Amino acid sequence: MLRTISGFDRIGEENAFAVLARATALSAQGKDIINLGIGQPDFKTPAHIVEAAIKALKDGHHGYTPANGLLAAREAVARRTLTTTGVEVSPENIMIVPGGKVTMFAAIMIFGEPGAEILYPDPGFPIYRSMIEFTGATPIPVPIREENGFAFSAEETLSLITPNTRLLILNSPANPTGGVTPKQEIEKLVKGLEAHPHVAIMSDEIYDVMTYDGEEHCSLLSFPEIRDRLIVLNGWSKTWAMTGWRMGWSIWPDQLYDKVRKLAVNCWSCVNAPSQFAGIAAIDGPQDDVEKMCKAFDNRRKIVVDGLNSLPGISCATPKGAFYAFPNIKKTGWPAKKLAAALLDDAGVALIGGPDFGILGEGYIRLSYANSEENIIRAIERIEKFLAK
Repeated sequence: MLRTISGFDRIGEENAFAVLARATALSAQGKDIINLGIGQPDFKTPAHIVEAAIKALKDGHHGYTPANGLLAAREAVARRTLTTTGVEVSPENIMIVPGGKVTMFAAIMIFGEPGAEILYPDPGFPIYRSMIEFTGATPIPVPIREENGFAFSAEETLSLITPNTRLLILNSPANPTGGVTPKQEIEKLVKGLEAHPHVAIMSDEIYDVMTYDGEEHCSLLSFPEIRDRLIVLNGWSKTWAMTGWRMGWSIWPDQLYDKVRKLAVNCWSCVNAPSQFAGIAAIDGPQDDVEKMCKAFDNRRKIVVDGLNSLPGISCATPKGAFYAFPNIKKTGWPAKKLAAALLDDAGVALIGGPDFGILGEGYIRLSYANSEENIIRAIERIEKFLAK
């Protein structure tokens, strides 16, 4: 038998891809499946972005690029950051990376080791905990509660910090809940972090443009007092419907930047050149398609919330961001993962059970409304018929 390091026995996965595989297999068998499980926009990448990649290929951009990304791409990210946050960021603090997960991987690898503690949101994106456990660090869940609007509590978060805490992971707007943490709560957290200068912060802001009902995204970049220990995760996947392009960016403090650059050299070398030219076009080009997509998500969000709240045993808090709803299913009497599996097999609706997002996810399921209004309405009808049985 081959002997591997123990870390690989601890590593988990993102079950949304397992559900996607199961849904795809059922579709191949001729079953009509409505997929509300996978977290990706159902829109095409805007045409001018695709054309920029094609032009780059035709112009001969077929080779390696710098490990930290093309300067032009990093400058584009700096311009976009200034526009969206009002904060000036140097291109020399920006890394172009092959997808948002890479920033999580790098940040957690830098700080995670046996004896270290890393705080992460629960329910939250499953890769946070998976990577923490892989490094041998202790994962400390920060509860994300429905009664708090699925925002994190600054007081509760700060109470979990110990001398062993190395990294605090935050996510707003949030996956899987759609929660948006108010600015005043973030201000309380930043103030409290003054007493814990040994703690780095990774802020996952991949859904920054997707807020609703007058909510505004508050970037952690807005707080200069933590900039020297702040890592910001963002990218192209969600905003410009570019999930398959594998394009992300991150902003690093001076003291960490060269560490992640070296990790890039050792791990992924660089991001492919044509995609970086596409990324520049996405940032600098027209944003009409982004606005159209976000408006569509807002309309679908209302249909989802009204539909779920009409179902027996289900209640759904109104999500304020991203494109997910996280309905409470406790009164149905079903364990969340069993309900999600039964809905896929018996009703043809792909959803994700709450426990796939953390130990506090039981009693909930995640529904992505990155699908058509017609399919969402059909899915709600199928869920209603299933529950009636």
